[in-house]
Amino acid sequence: MVLEDDIVKYALALPDVSVHDEKEYKIFLRGETIFALFEPGKEPLRMQVRCDRELSKTLQERYESVMESRALGRNGIEIICSGQLTHDEVIDLVRHGYEQSAPKE
Repeated sequence: MVLEDDIVKYALALPDVSVHDEKEYKIFLRGETIFALFEPGKEPLRMQVRCDRELSKTLQERYESVMESRALGRNGIEIICSGQLTHDEVIDLVRHGYEQSAPKE
């Protein structure tokens, strides 16, 4: 089971990350770029993460609980953490979203 606290602790341990609590969302930024967000207190947890388009397509084909992100559009996925993806897979996707948000050189 994926817990909000685990995601928050993991994301905040990454370099240059800040979190903003909005009315409905907890938003994680790397610098100025959103890489993950979710609605706190929702069951099951629904989160959105920035994602490579090819990986996004693969995950959407494989899991019915993964869809295009409403907030991030084609640059992200929405995950319903209902058990299809493991805790480690979700944490890996948070890391992937963080990496996708790296400043362009």
